[in-house]
Amino acid sequence: MPAFSLEPEQVAWCAELRALAADRLRPLADKGEPGRVNRALLTELGRLGLLERLFTSGALDLCLMRESLAYACTEAETALALQGLGAHPLHAHGTPAQRARWLPAVTSGTAVAAFALSEPDAGSDAAALTLRAEPEGARWRLTGQKCWISNAPEADCYTVFARTAPGARSRGVTAFLVPADRPGLTGTALEMLSPHPVGALDFDGVPVTADDVIGEVDGGFRVAMGTLNLFRPSVGAFAVGMARAALDATLAHTARRKAFGGRLRDLQTVAHQVAEMALRTEAASLMVYAAATAYDEGAPEVPRRAAMAKLLATETAQYVVDTAVQLHGARALARGHLLEHLYREVRAPRIYEGASEIQREIIARELYTEPRTEPHTTGEAP
Repeated sequence: MPAFSLEPEQVAWCAELRALAADRLRPLADKGEPGRVNRALLTELGRLGLLERLFTSGALDLCLMRESLAYACTEAETALALQGLGAHPLHAHGTPAQRARWLPAVTSGTAVAAFALSEPDAGSDAAALTLRAEPEGARWRLTGQKCWISNAPEADCYTVFARTAPGARSRGVTAFLVPADRPGLTGTALEMLSPHPVGALDFDGVPVTADDVIGEVDGGFRVAMGTLNLFRPSVGAFAVGMARAALDATLAHTARRKAFGGRLRDLQTVAHQVAEMALRTEAASLMVYAAATAYDEGAPEVPRRAAMAKLLATETAQYVVDTAVQLHGARALARGHLLEHLYREVRAPRIYEGASEIQREIIARELYTEPRTEPHTTGEAP
């Protein structure tokens, strides 16, 4: 893959998105209630055309959107990303009737979508799902639980992954489109560290039919993994956006803060920490862009690149934000400070859509299964 650099029009678009996030989205985010869906914010994202662009652009554009919005308004970034995650299975695998019913409402911000994969005992091991789709004539009834579902219980429609073939692990999972008003479906909000909405869902014999199947029966795992392969690099982009915001705040703070007869930046230990923050952030961004480009080009190593991008970027953002807090001192711990906000936001991406440990497992598995050329040896002693 060639060395990566953004085109001038991409750089300009990112700057425009940052300005939109600061001027038009940040005020709406500030009026929202933590842990609740902010429908006014979603409507504005739809009005700006950003929700529609989720489904008309490639992986790189998705990354640039998420990084740019995260820099100035993490709430807007997350609202946009969760709409994409919840509705991408419909866009990629849904029937014409499913897409016609839901995608216009999702892209306008008038309907909230959610991706319901995780369960109380099946988070990272997605093939271990136990939510049952029990056959009943020409339909099924869903029985079980989902947990840690973003946008639940306030979403209007859910992409739900349920077991249709007991004991078959990944080969026995089916994706269903489940509107929130189906009988037997209830939910509870969960109070989490990060401020976006997360909840649990209970399925008590929820009826679904063949018209609700997304993709093919027993083919839901492919739907889930295809969605995650697209969105994992963009989780990294979200992390990069937060890291850039923390880095810029630290540059400004250390340049003006007086200490020990000079500025903080004059202390070598401080300057070197800031340099390390910048180095890691830039490296993470390049890996994210490369992974997204690989996805757009249909490269065979997408799962490995996506896992690498998410792993490096989320771990990097955790380091950068933590270092920024340390260099700001106690002021960064005050409720409402940018870094206090980022410190709460930055922790979750290392867990959701595959924890860091799972990304390492994916990388190792892909490395050992990819065909490799043996190094040439001459038989001579080194």
